[in-house]
Order: sequence, then structure tokens, then C-alpha cells
Amino acid sequence: MNRSSLAAILGERKLWLLALTVALAVVLGFFAIPDQTAIVFVSKAGFWFVLLGFIIFLRALWLTYRDDLRALRWAAIDWPSVAIVGLGGTVLLVHETFGFKIVMDEIMLLGTSMSMHLDKTVLVPVRGNDIQGTFAILDGMMDKRPLFFPFLVSLLHDLTGYRPANAFVLNGALTFVFLGLVHTLGRRLAGRLAGWLGVVLFAGLPLLAHNATGGGFELLNLVMILATLLLGARFVEKRDPPSLTAFCFSALLLAQVRYESVIYLLPVALLVLWVWWREDRAVLSWPVIFAPLLMVHYPLQHRIFDLRASAWELSSRPGSGKVFSTYYLLHGAPPDDHGNLQSAVTFFFAPASDQPNSLVLSVLGCLAAPFFTLLVIKRLRTLAREPPVSVATTLFALGFALQFALMMCYFYGQFDNVVIRRLSLPTQLGMVIAVLAVLPQFTNAAVVRTLLAVATLGLFSRSIPSMAAHAYSQEYLPGKETAWRRAFMAEQTRSDYLVIDNDSILWIAHEVSSTPVFQAQKNRAALVFHMRNRTFSDIYVFQRFNIDSETGRMTLRDGDDLGSAFVLEPVREERLQTLTLSRISRLKEIRDGTNVLTTPDPADHAVPKDRAEIERLRGAYLENFVKMLP
Repeated sequence: MNRSSLAAILGERKLWLLALTVALAVVLGFFAIPDQTAIVFVSKAGFWFVLLGFIIFLRALWLTYRDDLRALRWAAIDWPSVAIVGLGGTVLLVHETFGFKIVMDEIMLLGTSMSMHLDKTVLVPVRGNDIQGTFAILDGMMDKRPLFFPFLVSLLHDLTGYRPANAFVLNGALTFVFLGLVHTLGRRLAGRLAGWLGVVLFAGLPLLAHNATGGGFELLNLVMILATLLLGARFVEKRDPPSLTAFCFSALLLAQVRYESVIYLLPVALLVLWVWWREDRAVLSWPVIFAPLLMVHYPLQHRIFDLRASAWELSSRPGSGKVFSTYYLLHGAPPDDHGNLQSAVTFFFAPASDQPNSLVLSVLGCLAAPFFTLLVIKRLRTLAREPPVSVATTLFALGFALQFALMMCYFYGQFDNVVIRRLSLPTQLGMVIAVLAVLPQFTNAAVVRTLLAVATLGLFSRSIPSMAAHAYSQEYLPGKETAWRRAFMAEQTRSDYLVIDNDSILWIAHEVSSTPVFQAQKNRAALVFHMRNRTFSDIYVFQRFNIDSETGRMTLRDGDDLGSAFVLEPVREERLQTLTLSRISRLKEIRDGTNVLTTPDPADHAVPKDRAEIERLRGAYLENFVKMLP
């Protein structure tokens, strides 16, 4: 690019209009809107922002690929590769039980999808009740988690009706999409067998199976990273507005899957600027010019971290002074005595019974990483002569490196932790891409065949037995308790019951009336009213007991004790983990000393003969009934 070319680019009015929308988006997202107003705005408008971005993305995909799709012939499809992808996805899905694996994240996402489906607002329902056969959300709160995953689940609700299992349906479908994208990238980087190798490496990763059968956003995150990378290669190849729009809007949606995925906007921007530099012009489209304004809700939603310091969850690891620090690379927050790097090594190479890892993927990925780094450095000097997929892979290597570095500097970045190990998935995607990118450096085709044989052997000898046993998931009690409670729900013949449980969102997301313990204590009079009026067919209470190993004495978990005024009758209990007892009880009555408050009023109240008076009393009762709902 010469000086005149730069002047020509800077002279384009569309580029200055893009700069204006960027500046306006920054002002609106970070400065102009007060915190509380920002949260209300995201709650009311967040769904529509994501919907518009998604529609533009789908349209751009059609515009850039329609000629390819029209030219596609069934005879030209590589059916053996389709079969490999299908078998790989099947292996990942059949050995794990579908259910909520990381409870807080997945239930909050499901709750958000519920409000998006019912009234197109972005809220996690915290109060919901069955009112005369219709389940209604009475109150909610804004969640910190990005919106794209619950948005997609809400679309499934819209199409098929509200079902909590729609989260599993989405992830099951995304599993095959992800493996298809892995095959596509591997094939473009190093040939057909390399595509198969990528599929087999991921089919042998138990952690992927664990998340593919869950209700979280990890699969979508991987899909969007790969889709954005491949669309970046498409843009390098076509260099036209439709491919640019598809690439940029894929990146914007990716940034709305996981918090840290916003990192990948950097390689996206670098790739766009590189194409402009090579073309001596700014390739732009009107949707891309206004795209920054469709991201305004993202920083506004992030205000939650300013309004609620607990959103960072620093209290979950006492001793953590900062959210991000290089200190965590080599030192852990108490009670850990090792840093995040050691935790990562432990995760990648631990026995199959301890961690859902893949030894073959870990070994090959760690061997390929330094060679891939050298290859990236080499390609940066010859980028103009590289094929489009190599250009995109080279620049996206920066995103994978930054994402891993961020996790290693995160106070809760221990990959060997049962809750955190899912955060290693983008890093393992980067490791597989490193393997595939390095393969063309070996001229002997036997290398790929050997690696494919090794990966297949590892799949059958280590990964499938590990997935079948899934011993690595047995230590996570909240996941087991959630599955136990969902089994209890499935057995109930009636849905008009109330559950008192500190994890009330779980029940509400399954359209069961629920309230937390502190609300039940606070609103004891309301519960008395509903028990007298038989509003609910039953009232149940979930509690967890900790068992002293020496004395066998059971003590209630903090926050689970309703108090002596609530008389409970155990209905079901189970030891889901050593030294704990999970129990569901029926609330029989509420007392005030020796006085039973929930006994029906013995007085005989005459029914008015005037129909208008009856309707007035009925309306007054219903109004009071709604106010008294827990």
C-alpha cells in the first residue's frame, strides 16, 4: 500500500460513517446511559438486538454461499466424511446422560430463555407460579451471562413449545455442526484424512461429550469460533461485502456467547484491516457500518459487574484479591497451593478416572503448539502468498493464545477444577488446529495415517471407557442433586405443587411454583393463607444435610433451615455423595408455638345471593391471592 492508496481508503465516506457509529456505540455503551437505566434497557431490548443481528447473519450467509449451494450435487458430497462426522457425534452423545452439568450457569441460561420465549424480555425468573393452570413469571432479575445461547434456545421454545430439554436438543445438534466444521477446517488445511483426524480427536474428548449432553453454552462457543475462522477465510478469498458481513456478524454473535470470547474480535479486526491493505480499498457493507450499534447492549449488560460485586464470584475462593493477575499463573488462591499453569498440566495429563481429558489430544497438541507458533511467525512474513484458510488460521492463533493467557491469569482458572475445566475447550480447539496446521509440513502421507490410527486407538481404548464410566463427574454434587430433583418432578402426576428450595430457579424453569427458604420464612403468613385455601396440591421442601463422619450427626446446610414453626414430613432422601444427605419433605403444617395456624377456618361464612356481589368478592379474593403468592 502506498501513500495515495491510504489516502484513497481514508477518503471513503463509508469508512468515516463506520468510525462515527463506533464512536456513538462507545459513548452509548460506556458513558451516556446510567447503570440502572442500562440494565432496564437490556432487559427490554436485548432480545431484539440479538434477533436483528442473527437475521442479518443468516441473510449474509445465504448471499455469500447461495451460488455454492445451487451448484451442489448429491453425487459430489463426500459421504464417507459425512459418516465419520455422524459416528463421531453419536459417540459423544450416547455415553452421557442428558442433563444440567454445571448447574448455576445452565439453569440461569434456561431461565433467561424462558423469559425470552414468554415475553421477549431478558430476565431470569425468580418468582413464578401456576395460576389457575397457567404458569406466569411474577418477578425476575438480569443475569450477567451473554445472550446468544438463551436466544437460540428461546427460538426452539417458540417453534416447539416451552421445554427445558430444548437446551439439550440445541447442544445435541451443535455437536454435529461442530464436528462438521472441524472436518472442513482440517480438510482445507491438510487434506481429507486431516479432517478425519480432527473429528476423531474431538470424538475422543470426554469433556466435549460432557458438555454436548448438558445445557450450557460451551458447544455454541466452539461452533462460533470455528465458524468465524472459516468465514474469515471466505472473506480473504472473496473480498466482497456479503462475505465481510457474514464474517463480522459471526464475530459479533461469537462475542455474545461467552464473556471472554470478545477476545476474538481482535483477530477479526486484524484480518479485515489486512484485506483492506491488500486491496488498497475499504471493503464495507451497510450492515457492517451499523454493526457497532447492535453491540451497545453488550457493555450495558456488563454493568452488572459494577452494580453487583458478587457477580465476579471472588467470594467462592477466599483469598483472591483480584479477578485477573499474573500471580495466578504460578500461585493459587487458598486453599490451592499451585497455580493455573500446573492445574492445566494436571488436567491435560491426569488419569481418565480423574479428568475428562484425552491423552492423545493432549500429547499431540502440546507437541504441535511450539511448531505451530514457529509456523505462525514464518507465515506472518509471507501472509500475502498463503491460501485464505492459512491466513485466517494464522491470525486466529493470536485469539487462542490470548484466550489461554487470560484463563491462566484468572483467579478461578484451574482447568482441573470440576466447574472450571470446561473453560479449557477453546484451548483444546486451538491445540487440534495446531496439529492440523502443522501436518502439511510433513511430506510423507503416512504421518497423517499413523496419527489417525493412534487417535482411533485412543478413542476405543481410553476415551469410550472413560465416557461410559464418567467417574470424573461423580464429585460434583449440585449436578447430581439437580438430576435427582428433575427425576422427582417427572414422577409427579400433578404440576400444581409448590417447592421451597434455595435453588428455586430450577423449579421455576420447569414451570413448577417455587420460592427460596428465606422468602418462605419472610412470607409465612402467605404460606398459611395458601395452605388454608389449598392453593397447592402439596408443598415440598428441599434440604441438604451434612453428616459428621465421627458421630454420624446430621446438620442442615446453611440457609436450608426453615425453623421450628414449619413441621416437615420426609418424603424422599438419598445419599448422593459421601457424608451428605439430600432430602425432600412435605410441609404438613405451620405452627405458632402449640397453635396450628394452617387449620381451616371453622366458621361458617354464608355465600351472598347477589351475583354481582359474588363476582366482586371473587375479584377481591383473586387480587389478594396473587399478592399472597410466594
